[in-house]
Amino acid sequence: MTEPSIFTRILQGEIPAEIVAETENAFAIRDIAPQAPVHLLVIPKTEQYRNVVELAAGDPDLLTEIVGLANSVAAEHADGDFRLVFNTGAGAGQTVFHVHAHVLAGGLNEKSTGG
Repeated sequence: MTEPSIFTRILQGEIPAEIVAETENAFAIRDIAPQAPVHLLVIPKTEQYRNVVELAAGDPDLLTEIVGLANSVAAEHADGDFRLVFNTGAGAGQTVFHVHAHVLAGGLNEKSTGG
């Protein structure tokens, strides 16, 4: 049996984090190492999916819920404009293998990577 992910531990209250929004199946927190003026993470409550490709294949409705929650938190914490990033694989910068979306906003431009 594997250890719970850091996101599951946050959801269970074992690790402190500011949950800024929540739905039945997902939640959003502030990133602890922000790469943009607004940097939030939207995370499904299930650890079943390691990356967005698995999530899209296994539960497209949950992916839709995550995108909707990303839109909501961007509207609340920024001007509604946002970049949505899913890192897939270590070579793409994924460090936690519990699928999650990065919501980046605030003064970004087409060429910026968020930081």
